Amino acid sequence: MARTALTREEVLEAAAALVKQHGPDALTMRRLAAELGTAVTSIYWHVGNRESLLDALVERTVADLSAITPRGRTPAARIVSVARALRRDLRARPHLVAMVHERGLTERMFLPAQRALAHEVHAAGLRGARAAEAVRAVQVQVVGHVLVERNRERAPVQSPGEVELWRSETTDPPDPALSRALAAPVDPERLFTTSVRALVDGLLRIPDGSRAEPGDETPAAPHDGIPD
Repeated sequence: MARTALTREEVLEAAAALVKQHGPDALTMRRLAAELGTAVTSIYWHVGNRESLLDALVERTVADLSAITPRGRTPAARIVSVARALRRDLRARPHLVAMVHERGLTERMFLPAQRALAHEVHAAGLRGARAAEAVRAVQVQVVGHVLVERNRERAPVQSPGEVELWRSETTDPPDPALSRALAAPVDPERLFTTSVRALVDGLLRIPDGSRAEPGDETPAAPHDGIPD
């Protein structure tokens, strides 16, 4: 028996789940109707045709990525929290993010995160071009890291891989602890957090010998207060 009570949000949620799991090509009106236990005409009633549905999913994805809330006691901590949240959101929605990009809305998708970062670098004392450079550097760090992670995940299995190569090292290493650490599996979240913290520390520090504009000088950002 066809389901009668159905909302637009339920249709979009089911459609987003299909795209997340199988990609945009798997999203057909018949398959979506089957997932929801309803008639195809009901899907059309709530969201229009397939192109209208895809447009709605793109808008929904853009809205979801605008809900990043900075956390932490210092500007540095809050910048890192924004970067980590953005990375998690991008990794959780690869197919949907690709759809946003294909429709030419990438810059709009990143605007809320940019605004949050701009607010925090301003709170840290950066102004003008230096503030803009800091915002863009953090954004590039996030996007670049996500792309590298996805490429590594999709690459053919390496044999031997990095872990096996370091474990099989027979020469006496100058730093055994380093060799053991490199032989351990990589924690992508920890690696990302380490790299973005180092980047933020550098961005918020005035280089020796440089001349800062009024209100632009910022001490090295402490790590305390950065949520893990």
